[in-house]
Amino acid sequence: MTYVLISRFRGSSLKARFIRSSVFTLGGYALGQVLRLASNLILTRLLFPEAFGMMALVSVILQGLAMFSDVGVSPAIMQSKRGDDQKFLDTAWTIQVIRGVLLWGVACLLAVPVASIYGEPLLAWILPCAGITLLITGFNPTRIDTANRHLLIGRMTGLDLAVQALTVVIAVVLAWTLQTVWALVISGIISSVLVLLAYNLFLPGQRNRFQWERAAADELISFGKWIFLSTICGFLFTQGDKLLLGKFLTLEQFGIYNIGFFLASFPLLMGSMLTRKILIPIYRERPPSGSLENFHKLQKMRFFLSAGIMTLCGGLSVAGVLLVDLMYDPRYLPAGAVVVMIAAMQMPQIIVLTYDQAALALGDSRRFFLLSAVRAALTLSCLYIGLTLGGLLGALIGQGVAGLVQYPFFVWLARHSGAWDPKHDAVYACVGAAIIAFALWTNMDAVVSLSRQ
Repeated sequence: MTYVLISRFRGSSLKARFIRSSVFTLGGYALGQVLRLASNLILTRLLFPEAFGMMALVSVILQGLAMFSDVGVSPAIMQSKRGDDQKFLDTAWTIQVIRGVLLWGVACLLAVPVASIYGEPLLAWILPCAGITLLITGFNPTRIDTANRHLLIGRMTGLDLAVQALTVVIAVVLAWTLQTVWALVISGIISSVLVLLAYNLFLPGQRNRFQWERAAADELISFGKWIFLSTICGFLFTQGDKLLLGKFLTLEQFGIYNIGFFLASFPLLMGSMLTRKILIPIYRERPPSGSLENFHKLQKMRFFLSAGIMTLCGGLSVAGVLLVDLMYDPRYLPAGAVVVMIAAMQMPQIIVLTYDQAALALGDSRRFFLLSAVRAALTLSCLYIGLTLGGLLGALIGQGVAGLVQYPFFVWLARHSGAWDPKHDAVYACVGAAIIAFALWTNMDAVVSLSRQ
């Protein structure tokens, strides 16, 4: 038995690379979340909720800038036939560097207007400083994408964990010393520098150089134009809650919401990261429409992935209040109900988690954009209606409703790539509905209390 397991883990076959990459990705993400949680627990005792609310706003704005300007360099490298051509990689890196410089400039220009909109003068100083991370990230080598392309995740996972552990120590020391939100800003910049150094020093491959090959640029831009539009919609989908709630809630309430979001969202974020890093190469090599054998192998992977993520989300939705009560300072207790609702309302998203990657693997960035646009429109609409009618609780319910009404659009996309699996979806729809009902029944008092937030 041991020999069989080892033999499956080793080798260069697609199955062996999938198993290795899954183990490294999931293990690295889990350990990374443990480090984040440890940092979170310490920092919440050194800093006040307002500091986390302030940094949540800054993070949303920086992520928005990054996503509004994403031209799809990483997925283009992963799916392109020229993904191992150094001229292609250097052209992609050059585009990435130019983008990073421009993003930092935009962050500086937006600082004062954003501070005025949210009524927080300190944002005018924090945003340009935190925006330096966008400049630094632009210089990250394309060796990251090459490793993902070939499912060579182990070394990169180790580097990420080492940098994250060191960053936690730095953040705690700075928070203890400064006792202000600047501790989080400075530690973020230092983390970006450490990541850049680690990838350049320890990942195999040639160093990137500034280069502009016309054919490579044309391919990247042609593929990336739809990714660019998709990431704008993706930002509205993933960060729309923070944009709206950041405006309607106090910084203290917003900080509490983000603590709850951090705990509740990690299973789905882990699954999303796994599908991005692993499923594009698998779909590229074994398209589900290619043969019945391909479809059944992908079906098994999908069942396994959904079971793991739904189990984690289910556990959080049932035990969220108890978890926050045991781990956090009393100031953060309302975050427990937020954990319950976010984890429960994510069930519809888990069911369709893998479908969009099948489209990207086929190079169909146009349909991917159309799906992203629909998701953004439905999510923001349901979120706003829920927020207007029922406050924070209504907003969280609105996110769950949005997940349900998006399903037909995922089916449309999945059927085009041959990836739609009604058996999988029906099974996990029943499981998800049961989990939601049990979680709400178990935590009804805490959930009702959110209506007063």
